Amino acid sequence: VQLVESGGAVVQAGGSLRLSCTTSGFTFDDYAIGWFRQAPGEEREGVSLITNSGRTTYYVDSVKGRFTISSDNAKNTVYLQMNSLKPEDTAVYYCAASSYMSSRFNMPYEYWGQGTQVTVSS
Repeated sequence: VQLVESGGAVVQAGGSLRLSCTTSGFTFDDYAIGWFRQAPGEEREGVSLITNSGRTTYYVDSVKGRFTISSDNAKNTVYLQMNSLKPEDTAVYYCAASSYMSSRFNMPYEYWGQGTQVTVSS
């Protein structure tokens, strides 16, 4: 099983990035995929997730209207389009896969990627 994040970079405030989470080794449709982030000295927080049931999407309040999660089932890949980036979005972003039929960020996730750094300069 692999989850590989990519797309992190240094960007100016107001800019955009698209993160990718490319997966392999499990049945993509059976898993919810969540995006999480962790800034230095902070706890990890859930940012967005797309469920394994109907591919419903959820966002933490701080990114609503700016971030969009989507999935490409043919490529077993989930994307996180991030617009209007702010310095407080700076963090390592991780994707994770959960087989639980739930829409909670704190449900168990069986698989995690290694993370990709996003830095937003002011």
